[in-house]
Amino acid sequence: MDTLGQLLFPLLIIAIFYLLVFRPQQQKVKAHAKMVSELRRGDQVVTQGGLIGKVTKVKEDNELEVEVAQGVKVRVVQDTILRVVSKTEPAEK
Repeated sequence: MDTLGQLLFPLLIIAIFYLLVFRPQQQKVKAHAKMVSELRRGDQVVTQGGLIGKVTKVKEDNELEVEVAQGVKVRVVQDTILRVVSKTEPAEK
């Protein structure tokens, strides 16, 4: 019985750690990947560097072109998008 108790305690700690740390982090990563994959032209975004701009082009190689001021466009890696401020409506087909 003593051996069972010694094995149960570390397993319980590992299970609690998984539920409180790893699982929420996995959900955040999955939600961010979904948000990045749904970006399209016209969305207003905030980058991790704090730049706020409008997506003007979504490129194939994990890049976006973001207009941060009138006529000023920068290339940004999609994964550096922190959040979407406003979404554009999908075009009618």
